[in-house]
Amino acid sequence: MASHDNYHYGLIGNCTSAALVSAEASIDWLCLPFFDSPSLFARILDDEKGGHFQIQGVNTKAITQRYIQDTAILKTIVETAEGCFEIHDYMPRYSLGPGNYYCPSEVHRAIRVLSGQPRLRVDLEPRPNYALGGVVYEFYEEYVKLISTRGGYMSYYLYSNLDLEALVRGEVVTPPPYAFIVLSYHEKLASFTPDRIYHELEKTKAYWLDYVDQIHYPYRYREAVVRSVITLKLLSYQRTGAVLAAPTTSLPEVIGQQRNWDYRYCWMRDGGMTIDVYARVGDFETSAQFMHYIIQRLPLKNDPIHLMYSIDGHQVADEQLLDHLAGYAHSRPVRIGNNAHRQRQNDLYGNLIEAIYTFLRFNHTIKSRERVQVNEEIWTLVRSLVNHIRQVWRQPDSGIWEFRGAERHFTHSKLMSWVGMDRAAKIAAFWRRTRYIDSWRALAEEIKADILRHGWNDQVQAFTMYYGSDALDAASLLMLHYNFLPPDDPRLVSTVQQCYRHLVKNGFMFRYRVADDFGEPENAFIVCTFWLVNALYLIGEKAKARELFEHMLKYRNHVGLLSEDIEVYSGRLTGNFPQAYSHLALIQSAFVLETAYNWLDKDASCNGGEPLR
Repeated sequence: MASHDNYHYGLIGNCTSAALVSAEASIDWLCLPFFDSPSLFARILDDEKGGHFQIQGVNTKAITQRYIQDTAILKTIVETAEGCFEIHDYMPRYSLGPGNYYCPSEVHRAIRVLSGQPRLRVDLEPRPNYALGGVVYEFYEEYVKLISTRGGYMSYYLYSNLDLEALVRGEVVTPPPYAFIVLSYHEKLASFTPDRIYHELEKTKAYWLDYVDQIHYPYRYREAVVRSVITLKLLSYQRTGAVLAAPTTSLPEVIGQQRNWDYRYCWMRDGGMTIDVYARVGDFETSAQFMHYIIQRLPLKNDPIHLMYSIDGHQVADEQLLDHLAGYAHSRPVRIGNNAHRQRQNDLYGNLIEAIYTFLRFNHTIKSRERVQVNEEIWTLVRSLVNHIRQVWRQPDSGIWEFRGAERHFTHSKLMSWVGMDRAAKIAAFWRRTRYIDSWRALAEEIKADILRHGWNDQVQAFTMYYGSDALDAASLLMLHYNFLPPDDPRLVSTVQQCYRHLVKNGFMFRYRVADDFGEPENAFIVCTFWLVNALYLIGEKAKARELFEHMLKYRNHVGLLSEDIEVYSGRLTGNFPQAYSHLALIQSAFVLETAYNWLDKDASCNGGEPLR
């Protein structure tokens, strides 16, 4: 992989929380006990005040870092003048029985001497509650308790077979052949020993190896797809099935600007593609958990439906600014919460019906213990979502890109209203609810005609961002994904070509080039590059699609991770990291290129009804 000024971080996690570990073995971002808890370490948002947890070699000569193959365990090898040691960073995760997993709110750092007598020191600077203050230390026989000094009460427990006082003071120590440091949110009931740490490591390794052994992937792009699948899994929340957009907040889309958002939430609109990818790779358990999360969030009848929810299913909090933090690369503000939850985004309802439809297409292959019960409640939800579409599809909204200014008639929002009605009619046929089919299909055709009449711009020769606009929009490429028109339709072919001509710079694709609430976009949006890969392939530009895909793969960071955005000339990754949608789209594109897969052409009949085609 190419070396750029990227995020030099690996992600560790266990579907309870996650941490970013730098290439220099420093934990610079960690929230405990859960993904969306206040941070304990946040150096990624403030070099001086954020806090970190680093293991440093004395007289270090070289450091290398990689994942243990097919796992979420990060290995950092530190070579010093006196010897060499390795650090295994991970958060324990392994099976306790069918559907039951051990995934505690804790980080393990296992240290093994490889040669010589290396020395090390631990640079521990905890800053709880988003670095509002420090901690006081209470020393006990088996652990050190860290207690917050400002903000809400938080406490953490540090275990090690190194001298605890020397560790906390940052003194140089000579480690035994096998050392460990465990940072836990909870006081442990059983003692830690080197043997126990070794067993936890090996059980966690076995879990990930078994997980990868059971998934499906395109052979040609195996490494990239497997790393992306593991990353997506790390961003799923075990307790509810939610899938986070990213584990971080306020990493800027553009360095030095204000496009900084909290992404530690679950966007409902991503449900269809997420379920499709999980099912496509064979992870039916996570697909079913996410479908269950979606169903639990959706109210019955005419209650409001929100764009996003917290990982435990609550409404997202309004934004707060953390003015005491300098921001990543001095990019302020630092935000927690997300005001986008207030917006009207009419594509939401179609996306949710698409998620249900996609799940039903794959549900027949899922073992009975993993099924989400398909019953009258889900059918009521579909009809409620249809009623929402009937009410809103003619209205303007904020669109997929969450513009914070004036609402418009965004073409993509209309497209998703069509998707919702088209899929709802198919679901009605599947459940033999024949009296709904004709009227729902008729509305789908009415919406399609409206898009063809108002969304197409003859002068631009493309479907444009909103009705009456001449601005190109990468979201128009999803017309191919949803089979809005045949891939050889001249209007779709021209739209793809115009987007390639005007939205691509240096092999990366912008969402759009028009000014928004913060000015004209400067960085490309990684997921859009993968959408373009798919679109090019489906209109027959196969060589160009493969070239663009392989170009994008070169800009993953040193351990194969992607953020949300990328600087088009330097190749620097920006935005929240790692970004679930970027890795999801990478997987989809790999399947397109390897198997010419277009899932809407696959027969995925479900037991008990008409085929969902």
